[in-house]
Amino acid sequence: MRLLVADVNPATGELLELDRRMTIVRLGQDVDRTGRLAPEALERTFTACREYAEVIRGLGAGKVRFVATSASRDASNRDEFVRGVLDILGVEPEVISGDREAEFSFTGATKELTERADLARPYLVVDIGGGSTEFVVGDDRVRAARSVDVGCVRMTERHLLRDGAVTDPPTAEQIAAMRADIEAALDLVEESVPLGEARTLVGLAGSVTTVSAIAQDLPAYDPAAIHHSRVSRDKVREITEWLLRSTHAERAAVPSMHPGRVDVIAAGALVLLSIMERSGAEEVVVSEHDILDGIAWSVA
Repeated sequence: MRLLVADVNPATGELLELDRRMTIVRLGQDVDRTGRLAPEALERTFTACREYAEVIRGLGAGKVRFVATSASRDASNRDEFVRGVLDILGVEPEVISGDREAEFSFTGATKELTERADLARPYLVVDIGGGSTEFVVGDDRVRAARSVDVGCVRMTERHLLRDGAVTDPPTAEQIAAMRADIEAALDLVEESVPLGEARTLVGLAGSVTTVSAIAQDLPAYDPAAIHHSRVSRDKVREITEWLLRSTHAERAAVPSMHPGRVDVIAAGALVLLSIMERSGAEEVVVSEHDILDGIAWSVA
């Protein structure tokens, strides 16, 4: 779960970030298997909400918007989630469609790229989340968008678990099954989103930013170094192959790796690599600005 507090000026096109933070709550834990939000996942989420409520009050935010995405769309007990958020933050979470999620991601990721002469349009924006991945092609506006249920948590739980634990490292059969699942999802995407027409691939969210941090061999996670960095397809392939054959301890030893991402990063990297291969993208432009920024613009 993530928070952005910002001053936004629609007249000048400026967004001044006051606070941006992330807490990995794994709200989507077991949703793919059970169809329900787990009690412990809800409690982790509500704990983060209480922390965020203090920040929001402390900075005096005039408007608050809470957007909920893939895991809460899929859950049969999402009313419990809605009530908890409303009690803590005073606003009801809006469970948005995958297409709306894609529009927010596109706006947030591309608004500051439009003046870049070195980045050709149209853009393909991909937001690799825990439960789903959003695909958007557009230039000044969205031309086509699609959300599919392929994310780093969902792929890990669906293909890399044995007896409740992540296989360390996964078998060739597990990797092949995961890859087939991703490719099938990309077939669905291509029914409505022309991946091959894009001239610039923009990648969002933790799987992509972590791959960039690894590619740069950063001593710690550094958003400034990651934002608008570029990673070649060959480098993404090299990192993905290493992640898929590494152990939990080896991944955890990467200094830029968030502890909550250690077990799901390999799946997320494979999603990214598969997208690059399918779209023909030679590199990915990595953005730290994404759905949060798009939501902030929508409020303004």
